[in-house]
Amino acid sequence: MDTPVDAHVEETPPAAASSALELDAVPVGTPLPWPIVDADGTLLFASATTLATTDERAFLFQHFHPHRGDLLEPGAQQPPAPAASPDHTDELTLKDMHLEIGALIGMRSQLGSGAPMHPCRIIGFAPNHALFVTPPMQQGRALPLAPGENVELVAIASQAVFRFVCTVETVCRLPFDYVVLSKPGGIRRLRERKSIRVHAHLPVRIGIGETGDHYEGLGLAKGISALGMSLSASWTLGEVGERLRIAFRLKSAEHDTAIETTAVIRNLQKGKTPGEPTMHGLELDQLDAAQQMAMKVFVFDRQEDIQHWSNGLK
Repeated sequence: MDTPVDAHVEETPPAAASSALELDAVPVGTPLPWPIVDADGTLLFASATTLATTDERAFLFQHFHPHRGDLLEPGAQQPPAPAASPDHTDELTLKDMHLEIGALIGMRSQLGSGAPMHPCRIIGFAPNHALFVTPPMQQGRALPLAPGENVELVAIASQAVFRFVCTVETVCRLPFDYVVLSKPGGIRRLRERKSIRVHAHLPVRIGIGETGDHYEGLGLAKGISALGMSLSASWTLGEVGERLRIAFRLKSAEHDTAIETTAVIRNLQKGKTPGEPTMHGLELDQLDAAQQMAMKVFVFDRQEDIQHWSNGLK
């Protein structure tokens, strides 16, 4: 008896809907039927948000990888931003760095090149220029350090940002946990201005004005400092001195911090041609202690990726 052809053919399951969005699939002027996220799952636009112009939609696709948030495949990752090299200068001394007790510094083992910096604080200085610091923390525990180990440090001082190396002399447990580091060596001034900014590629949701619980726009943070950012947007968000609401996430090896705060527009560079984005220099003026730590850790983690400095941003 003949066997039907259909019996030899396996039924092909329907293809799963792709989460990646094409430009024409994103409506302009009407509320979004689903949330839009970046390839790593970071929220760009909540559902029911309305993109006002085609320029805003073009900005979205130019700088991000838009996906439907309700269909995003788990585990997708966004490629890292390219790195830049810091400046090198002549060797300096501890006195030249103008470090103070309580200053926040970042530390990592010299053996772990490319590893993230772990934050700790300076708690004292010895006459021989040795440093007393709190133990750097990793996943809630003190970073394992051994006497004789060389460590690399970055310090954001009042006048500049410095990078140097020390040797772990002692790891103490009494009367409290602290670490004694040798006199700093190989000190390099990375830059000497009011603030350091590092390259970034972070989606930032924007709300106009100081109050409200909705975000009407999307921008791209191209530079981050401890208390500010350089924000690109497809339209001018306000005038110098006006305030915005912003929301973004900072991710590092140790932290994943959601930040919602207000920002003051300190400077503007409007696009010279139609459709060219406007750059906004923002100062974040209402960060709590945890958010400030997250901002500094983000800078420490990317201290090889220094971008530029500006007196307009802290």
